[in-house]
Amino acid sequence: MSDQVQAFAQRIVENVRRVIVGKQEAVELLLVALLCEGHVLIEDVPGVGKTMLARALAISLGVTFKRLQCTPDLLPNDITGVSVFNQQTRQFEFIPGPAFANVLLADEINRATPRTQSALLEAMAERQVTVDGVTRPLGRPFLVLATQNPIEYEGTFPLPEAQLDRFLLKLSLGYLEPAQEEEMLVHLRRRHPIETLQPVADATELPALAEQVWDVHVDDTVRGYIVRLVQATRWHPDLALGASPRGSLGLYRASQALAALRGRRYVLPDDVKQLAPAVLPHRCLVRPESSLRGRTASAVVAELLQEVPLQLE
Repeated sequence: MSDQVQAFAQRIVENVRRVIVGKQEAVELLLVALLCEGHVLIEDVPGVGKTMLARALAISLGVTFKRLQCTPDLLPNDITGVSVFNQQTRQFEFIPGPAFANVLLADEINRATPRTQSALLEAMAERQVTVDGVTRPLGRPFLVLATQNPIEYEGTFPLPEAQLDRFLLKLSLGYLEPAQEEEMLVHLRRRHPIETLQPVADATELPALAEQVWDVHVDDTVRGYIVRLVQATRWHPDLALGASPRGSLGLYRASQALAALRGRRYVLPDDVKQLAPAVLPHRCLVRPESSLRGRTASAVVAELLQEVPLQLE
């Protein structure tokens, strides 16, 4: 079982590596989200490869990809689709929007208005869209990769906690090391590698692989550690809001997926510790007075990983 997941993931990681240099961990986290049927928020500066990463993943899986540039004048129908009257048939025909792609990149999601964000929230949470009173299911796999710029906040609409909680993972790609940046320049000679990238995996296998992930064993000690870690965020003095029960489930499920990606049939505490910085901080809200002192949710989670014991004495 885990061997199938590992082989599936390895093919994709190796293929994406032809386009994206030095970001294997980020690619693995996207595969974790796919296996958990979750979504990913990428917060990073422009030009670090967010769009190219999403495109390379979609091509490797052989699925449809759509890019949505979020702006304040974007309407919900621009995401979900619209019904248009056909004068020949004298009937309304539904034209699907970008939400019907398998991989949807919502670029600068915090520039869309709350009304538009709510349309995307229904697609993410319920895997369906409602247009003109008709509910239409979305296909599988369905992965939303949303991006936001951590520097420019003018003219933005910050995502509310309820929507942030819908993202399984939040990650940052970061800058390349000097040697990796040189390698990137070599790869980009003449034409971009994305132009010759080919599918290497069958996306129709994903639902079955996602079911197999549930069979990865989680020991009582590890399960208790996940719960204690999440509950510790709810009582921390620097946090006004801790991680939700959905955060506990997300950390539990993501740990199973990561173990399967590594070819194991059981979860290690190290899996939990590796994933906690991507699963928990965006679900926490720092108190204003703590924020003024420079405290961040990521720093709090890092401290808790050092303080919370693996098992009670």
